[in-house]
Amino acid sequence: MNLSVKLPGLNLKNPIMPASGCFGFGKEYSEYYDLSLLGGVMMKAATQFERLGNPTPRVAETSAGMLNAIGLQNPGVQQIIDHEVPRLAKYDTSIIANIAGSSIEEYEFVAASFNQTTDVDALELNISCPNVKEGGIQFGTDPFMAKKVTEVVKKASNKPVYVKLSPNVHNIVEMAKAVEEAGADGLSMINTLTGMKIHLPSRKPLIANKTGGLSGPAIKPVAIRMIYEVRQQVSIPIIGMGGITSAEDVLEYLIAGADAVAVGTANFQNPFVCVDIINELPEVLEQYGFNSIEDVIEKRGITV
Repeated sequence: MNLSVKLPGLNLKNPIMPASGCFGFGKEYSEYYDLSLLGGVMMKAATQFERLGNPTPRVAETSAGMLNAIGLQNPGVQQIIDHEVPRLAKYDTSIIANIAGSSIEEYEFVAASFNQTTDVDALELNISCPNVKEGGIQFGTDPFMAKKVTEVVKKASNKPVYVKLSPNVHNIVEMAKAVEEAGADGLSMINTLTGMKIHLPSRKPLIANKTGGLSGPAIKPVAIRMIYEVRQQVSIPIIGMGGITSAEDVLEYLIAGADAVAVGTANFQNPFVCVDIINELPEVLEQYGFNSIEDVIEKRGITV
């Protein structure tokens, strides 16, 4: 069965990618399976200079997901270009670089830096991280700022730009339309929902940042609803994410309006989850009457 999907800058052999922030740069997972099996790899966020991230503890389990406040820890864009991209480029898969910053100028610098390499196929513009004090969410909750940083990154880069949207907004359709008007080639949605968990004996938050981003199965219904709403109002492709653990979840995302998906938290529970989903997808598509991913996309839409 044909699982391929064509998106701006990305010829995916299948629609399955590990989500940025949940897969590092793929080094540990490459010890489990051949990364060439993946439709693509969304690398961990890159900033201009090295970031050490937030104080520990930075991760806490919840009943239906995970809270994290990593804080965009990364070695800096030049280290990523010099060491991580060449290693990933040995695999037959698409590479998407997630870019972040504390200012518009930093976003511009990081986006322009990735022009150094032809091995990066597209950029994912991270304006939705809830766990940093500067940058990130301040751009992702204001349509004017989201549009402005998208325009700057588009001018700085010769690669397609997918803007990662935050669910922590009043109107996500307004955000999606703003970045589409700014020239975004696609959307990634959704990032994590802001949450908190308290240790009862001490009455202290379980993570040092007090609040963190909630991911995992708990947020899937929110993501499906937001993708469905955005799909009715914008025409650019959507890479859907949030609580995907199975091939059935992937089909649900595609029907709601996504064109490809990214798998995040489930990688921590089962390092083979992406490969498992790729293997199970043909049977699930056939079960529900589809003969390819493009067939789902052409026929998608919910019945009422």
